[in-house]
Amino acid sequence: MKKIFRIALPSIVSNITVPLLGLVDVSITGHLGSEAYIGAIAVGGMMFNIIYWLFAFLRMGTSGMTSQALGQRNLHEVTLLLLRSVGVALCASLILIAIQIPVSTLALHFIQSSPTVTRLALTYFHICIYGAPAALALFALNGWFIGMQNSHTPMLIAIIQNISNIVLSYCFVFGLNMKVEGVALGTVLAQYIGLLVALLSLHSHYRRHLLPHLHEGMPSSLPGILGQLCRYEAIKRFFTVNRDIFLRTLCLVGVHFTFVSAGARLGDTELAVNTLLMQFFTLYSYFMDGFAFAGEAIAGKAIGANNHRAYTLVVRHLFICGALMIILFTFIYATGSTTFFRLLTNDSGVIALATHYRIWIILIPLCGMAAFIWDGIYIGATATRQMLISMFISLLIFIVLYLLLVPSLGNHGLWIAFLSYLLMRGIVQTVLARELRVKNRLRRSEE
Repeated sequence: MKKIFRIALPSIVSNITVPLLGLVDVSITGHLGSEAYIGAIAVGGMMFNIIYWLFAFLRMGTSGMTSQALGQRNLHEVTLLLLRSVGVALCASLILIAIQIPVSTLALHFIQSSPTVTRLALTYFHICIYGAPAALALFALNGWFIGMQNSHTPMLIAIIQNISNIVLSYCFVFGLNMKVEGVALGTVLAQYIGLLVALLSLHSHYRRHLLPHLHEGMPSSLPGILGQLCRYEAIKRFFTVNRDIFLRTLCLVGVHFTFVSAGARLGDTELAVNTLLMQFFTLYSYFMDGFAFAGEAIAGKAIGANNHRAYTLVVRHLFICGALMIILFTFIYATGSTTFFRLLTNDSGVIALATHYRIWIILIPLCGMAAFIWDGIYIGATATRQMLISMFISLLIFIVLYLLLVPSLGNHGLWIAFLSYLLMRGIVQTVLARELRVKNRLRRSEE
């Protein structure tokens, strides 16, 4: 249990700054005098969620493979994994910048927000896209740090990055009257500040330990070095693991994209309300990701070391922590949601309608806990195929309920579909976990 909290608590501190940043962005735009500003942040933010979620494998795949390599004490491979992940991140980000116009056009075509929200969201998008190199590189770096059982460095990066973002956005918006442009510019500058902190931390803490292992067996010529980095077996495993995570993320994006676009079609007020309500889901999810990160690191290392007892123990302790989080967050959301609404916006119509839907945010912890805990364990085990299966089944449940309930129940039906999708993820992963335990036992006996 101590090892879980040693990794989870710093991860929770770093993760919690992300939804807090989202709360600050919503709060800043919520006091600019129009609900369209809140909607623009929701739409623009969803566009980047779609893009960045597709590259979530840079963090998740790197974390699982690094923790297993560490468990095997293969520091040469640990270092190569970092270089491969950062290289893929930088190449992908340059491509995203090059194709930003067709990407934004296509996304807004499907979201179908109002003309005002669309114009503001485009402004936000075409500024924030230049933060892609820093954002994707940080995915790779943070995943590697977690795989190395180091959650303190990602915590430091996140705290500095998000405090910078809050300060810069506030100064740009209220000091320079930049509005949505100020929020976007603050985000981009903060991402590069976070990348700088990550690189300085990497150089400071790992240069002496990893460089000698990197030189072991490494050719002296540039083509030879590239050949080692792109070794067929390693690249095949890297992309096999990450292919399943990528496809799983497509399903995730499909759910969240449908959720936001459905809210946009219901009207600017409903879109603004759902933006407020989703802050509660984001807050809970990033908090629970702290325990998921602990699962990635500890379960992955246990599997790499063929220690089945340690693996079983961490699963049990993670679910005990998850049950405690259900109790804590359900109580907080049931008693404090109306106060949070008033902090986020002064629009009385939005507050009144959000209060009407508060039952759904109270159910978020119960419906989502198992999915978040299992995600971390499965990533550490690099059991990405099982993750894909559970997400695909949950996506189907969401689509069926969305088509059946939204026409008659409106936004209530949308939230029922979303929470059912969360619950189903946890249920399917629990069923598939028995197969995962059997495979680990067989692997141990074979080796």
